[in-house]
Amino acid sequence: MKPPRPKPPARRHRSLRARLATGAVVLVVGAVVATGLVDALTLRRFMEAQIDSRLDTQINTVTAALGVAPDGRPTLRHDVEGPPFDRPGSGWFWEVLSGSEVVARSGSLMPRGSLPPPPPEARDGEPPASPDRPPGHPRPGVASGPDGALLRLRSSEARVGPALATVLAAAPLAALTDPLRDVLVNLTLMLALLGAGLVAAALVQVRVGLEPLRRLERDLAAVRAGRIERIPPGQPAEVAPLVSEVNALLDENAENLLRARRHVANLAHGLKTPLATLTVKLDAPAGDPDGQMRRLVEQMDRRIRHHLGRARAAALGGPSRARTALAPRVEDLAAALPKIYADRRIACDTSVPADVSLGCDAQDVDEMMGNLMDNAFKWAGSRVRVAARAEGRQAIVTVEDDGPGLSDSAMPEALRPGRRLDEAAPGHGFGLPIARELAELSGGGLALGRSGLGGLKVELTLPLAEG
Repeated sequence: MKPPRPKPPARRHRSLRARLATGAVVLVVGAVVATGLVDALTLRRFMEAQIDSRLDTQINTVTAALGVAPDGRPTLRHDVEGPPFDRPGSGWFWEVLSGSEVVARSGSLMPRGSLPPPPPEARDGEPPASPDRPPGHPRPGVASGPDGALLRLRSSEARVGPALATVLAAAPLAALTDPLRDVLVNLTLMLALLGAGLVAAALVQVRVGLEPLRRLERDLAAVRAGRIERIPPGQPAEVAPLVSEVNALLDENAENLLRARRHVANLAHGLKTPLATLTVKLDAPAGDPDGQMRRLVEQMDRRIRHHLGRARAAALGGPSRARTALAPRVEDLAAALPKIYADRRIACDTSVPADVSLGCDAQDVDEMMGNLMDNAFKWAGSRVRVAARAEGRQAIVTVEDDGPGLSDSAMPEALRPGRRLDEAAPGHGFGLPIARELAELSGGGLALGRSGLGGLKVELTLPLAEG
């Protein structure tokens, strides 16, 4: 027999908010970084073009001023000095070569020596034209200056009489890198602030965008707790189909619940009432001499109550869905019962907090409280008192009267179905047992005791509604 395969580890699913937030942050950071790189490249090319244009202008100016000396060598016909080429130490230089001989140079270069020689093709003659450099266009280059600093170099050749002159112009590389660095620092700071603002806006957008889902979660919790029956309409278009399906499912479950409750009630009536009648018959003289039939009836009653309880709990869908406010129902009964027993002038005092809601079906609450309060009015002398309080996750409801009450030995008999301790009183003896059975099916209980008013005290324990 092969050993069972180990189950693969469960995948951890990130929340939708985390996925959206992560995606937004990645996209924003990527966009900001790409923008920074493109801006830096564009800015560098722009600044290079500006410096090259300035050097080319100087080369053209010097070339235009070249003439032929009496000895046939190139020479300057007039002064071409101008800022910043005329300031010593500026780092901006120009120079004219005839072969390897320096014909003229800028004032900024005088105390520092000569520029580095141009590439070999600049001395040997004009190189072939290319799409990137048309004929006569200055050539770029990078070289070390007289003081060792890097220079951005431009060179061009010009025919001056029989001689070929090479014109060089150079700018300090720092004139490109230093301003570019300063601009990039500010640009990086601004992009960082922009990125942080976009990330914050994206997170806010994710939070606002997911608010309908959080509201839907709260509505589902309210449905589960019994505060509402259906999810309210008016949902966003993306969520509306889901809400419609959930509401349709709730309606279908409610219909199934109603049918199940009806079947459970019919089954309870069909089984419990004959058993209670049979119990009454067996209590008659010579009805069950050896008690064997009573034991069988009690066993059947316990089993029926057990399975009916399970069926009823399944039909109700658990106590968390039910939510019944106790105070309105007690007030309704307290207003109706004195009219029914108007000839006896019974006063009813109620003390039920408005915030006590039971995790029981409303029909069950009406039946339990109706039976208990009707029983109290039936036996009361002049006063009935109903009170409720919350203890932990349960509600304690007490119904008391100032009637004759019950002895300790009679209290268990009063909870048996069909047992009437006073044959002269109207009724069939099912009120207290039905209330106890409904309380137990709801997850509570019922107990009898002596009241401070002098009569019977019924203490009903029921679960509180969730939320």
